Amino acid sequence: MKVGKTVYPILIAISLSHLLNDTLQSIIPAIYPIVKDSFSLNFAQIGLITLTFQLAASLFQPFVGFYTDRKPQPYSLAIGMAFTLVGLVMLSTAPSFNFLILSVALVGIGSSIFHPEASRVAHMASGGRRGMAQSVFQLGGNFGSSIGPLLAALIIVPYGQSNIVWFSALALLAIFILFYVGKWYKRKVRIRASRPDTEHHVVHNLTKRKVIFSVSILLVLIFSKYIYLVSMTSYYTFYTIEKFGVSVQDSQIYLFIFLFAVAAGTIIGGPLGDKIGRKYVIWGSILGVAPFSILLPHMNLFWTVILTIPIGVILASAFSAILVYAQELFPGKVGMISGLFFGYAFGMAGIGSALLGGLADRTSIEYVYQICAYLPLIGLITAFLPNIGKD
Repeated sequence: MKVGKTVYPILIAISLSHLLNDTLQSIIPAIYPIVKDSFSLNFAQIGLITLTFQLAASLFQPFVGFYTDRKPQPYSLAIGMAFTLVGLVMLSTAPSFNFLILSVALVGIGSSIFHPEASRVAHMASGGRRGMAQSVFQLGGNFGSSIGPLLAALIIVPYGQSNIVWFSALALLAIFILFYVGKWYKRKVRIRASRPDTEHHVVHNLTKRKVIFSVSILLVLIFSKYIYLVSMTSYYTFYTIEKFGVSVQDSQIYLFIFLFAVAAGTIIGGPLGDKIGRKYVIWGSILGVAPFSILLPHMNLFWTVILTIPIGVILASAFSAILVYAQELFPGKVGMISGLFFGYAFGMAGIGSALLGGLADRTSIEYVYQICAYLPLIGLITAFLPNIGKD
């Protein structure tokens, strides 16, 4: 397999835009304690907000990826960010729960346009180091997700919901960066159209049945990862408030620590998968969380915060390896597979959030964490994946 030159300026630009995109998205769960009080919401309604956002962010992604595999749209990245910009402005002035739902749906639509095409750009700029490129891309997104709660604690919690509008400046910056990326993308499409032999893929000898079986395992693993992850991103603030009596601002800082650990762990999975094989990274990154997640519900505040660090670091290394593994199962379908897996991940997170919110209303937040603690054990099924993708 030929390996081209990695285009680091584009990788950095797409990672930075991912950071900005996910910073803006992470504002949504970060303001849950505020909107819960101001709109007198229950946990089921909090879960419905997450479900709406995640479904809007997931349903269109496979279709966007499928379409752009056939007809690349270099400037769709900037257009997607424009949807996010409008959603943020509406969110800052939302006068009712229904308006809140519409606002987060627009932010979700922006995300559904952004992720498949941004993942394709990372693939195109990778120079053959696909795992590394996806990790760099994911690194930006996860750092953005970690920054959001911290910014919410500093800006939104003290001064109110209306201050969300200041984050529209980040959306405008992202649109500028993505327009620059779109120009590079357009040139790259023209080059590939004139020289189609510049596209190289990993070739495997798996049967169609084995490919479908492997994809099924990957989807189950994403289910495990994202249901557990959403229990942390959507309800960790409520968990620390209810169990330990901390303030809203302190709970946001504890969420930031977890999400920063997720961001720090992101860079591990892709390059390691390039070197030793994706399967082993996937196995270790999901199953390896289990000892810590099982201990978490039984710890005091100090050890709860400490345990979220290895949980975040280990869990974060999974998705880049899973995504590149899936792309190698379907050579030439980068956009469709990226859209399918990003969309499925977001959809599972949304459904999981709604179900966990309903369960919390009927039982307690602490019970939710006791149940979710065992989800990483599903990582055992990684043993059934074939070994591919070791370059």
